[in-house]
This record gives sequence, structure tokens and C-alpha cells, in this order.
Amino acid sequence: MKLWSIEGNTQKLDGGAMFGNAPRAMWEKWIAPDAQNRIPLACRGLLATDLDGKNVLFETGIGAFFEPRLRERYGVNEERHVLLDSLRAAGLSHEDIDVVVLSHLHFDHAGGLLAAWEENRLPQLLFPNARFLVSAGHWARATHPHPRDRASFIPGLPELLERSGRLERVDGEHSRALGRSVRFHYSQGHTPGLMLSEITGPGGEGGVVYCADLIPGRAWVHLPVTMGYDRAPELLIDEKREFLDDKLARSVRLFFTHDHEIALASPARDGSGRYHTIDNRRAIAGMAL
Repeated sequence: MKLWSIEGNTQKLDGGAMFGNAPRAMWEKWIAPDAQNRIPLACRGLLATDLDGKNVLFETGIGAFFEPRLRERYGVNEERHVLLDSLRAAGLSHEDIDVVVLSHLHFDHAGGLLAAWEENRLPQLLFPNARFLVSAGHWARATHPHPRDRASFIPGLPELLERSGRLERVDGEHSRALGRSVRFHYSQGHTPGLMLSEITGPGGEGGVVYCADLIPGRAWVHLPVTMGYDRAPELLIDEKREFLDDKLARSVRLFFTHDHEIALASPARDGSGRYHTIDNRRAIAGMAL
């Protein structure tokens, strides 16, 4: 099995929203904002080739499904579907993917499931040969969203997934599609049923976990740092502490979706108990687990 970081479309969002109650004087030292107070964000997927004989893509990024007006509103930088280009660079197309695992269905994580926007064309689901994995808990949220996060979901996407006949709602540590090769952890602080995928190493040691929006990037490894988009920041902090302690104990590396510079890192903790990262890697291409 080999692992690849798969870059998708990038975007810029308000730094204050991304760093919650952290003051700008602090967060601008971590990520420099532009003149509009926006910070650069990746929307990165993780590709595992030959994972028990399957090509598995963990998340699809924001993609290029937005019409031009909304692309501008949400700070999406590229018009083309960058994820498809990145898959080609790894030697695959979206037709070659056997399983797509989605931590949740917010548009910046699931938009890449759709073909690039074209005028007068209905949304078109890509990945025609893949099974789509979503947690049962989050599926309930996506199909009946709260007013606070309704705008984060793509209208019609759940119906497209269900009509494909290839949707699996995951409820537990393992799925039918991937068996025991991938272990799922769950978080409720960002959105209900956020599903965090761990590609397990031998004996449960030395794997890689897709951190999704529990820990979007290195700056958010620090426990008090949360996003304004999180529904329950105190709960998320408690979940993050438990999550990081577990990964530290088992030497599991962290894969970041939104960090604009680093894709993979190892968690660490200093003498004062503060969490940080080491062994930071900008990208991975064909890395063996």
C-alpha cells in the first residue's frame, strides 16, 4: 500500500472565522492574512493505493462545483477541478477509485464529488465505480441540517449519493467496504458524526489518521484553538485532547486537510504539556505506510 497527498482546489476564508476566539495578534503569526483578512487554505485529500486491493480516496475537497458568483464569495481560487489533475499525477482517474471516505458533507470536504460547474447543467456525480462512506450520525445531520450550518451543505448531494446505490452509512469502528484496514473515530464538536479515518498500522501502531475538521492544520493542534464554525468548541477541545493522546501513544501520524503548507506530521507534546507537531512534510507521493 502507498499513500499520496492529493491537492484539491484552494480557497481563502476569513482568518477570524477560522481561528474562533483567538485574537488576530496571535493567529496572524501562524498564518499571514491578506488585505481582506483572509488566510490561505488547502482542501486536500489522502489517496491510498492497494489498500486491501482497493484505491481509496479520503475526501474530495471543495472541488469546482460553485457557480462563479459563489466561487468568488467562498474564496475558491481555481476554476478547474484541481483534484482530478492531482489524481492524474498519481496515475489514476476518478473512475479508478473504489471507495471514497467522507469525514462529513460540508461543501469544502465533499464538493469534489461533483463535476466542475457548467452553465445550464445539473450537478453531476463523479467517481462512478466507488462506494461512498459517510457516518450514520452525520448523514442524519446532512439530510436534516440545523439553521446554523444549513449553508454548509450542498443542495441535492445527499440525494445523488443515495440514488447511486453505492452509499454506505458507517456506524462503528469499521465499515463493510474497508473491513479492519481502516478504523473510524468520531467527533461531535465541529459537526455531529464527524468521521476520522485511521489507516491502521501493524498491531495498531504507526498508522496515519485523516484529521478533517477536528484538527484542520498545525495551528489547531494547540488545544485552545478552535474555529468559529465549530458547533461546540469546549467539547471539541476535550475530543482533541483525547484524540492526540491516543495518537501519541500509538505513533499515529496526522494528515491535515486545510493546512496550506503541510500535509503530514507527527504529534508531539513539550515539557509544559502543549501539543505541537514534528516531522512536518509538505506532501507525500507513493509513501509506504
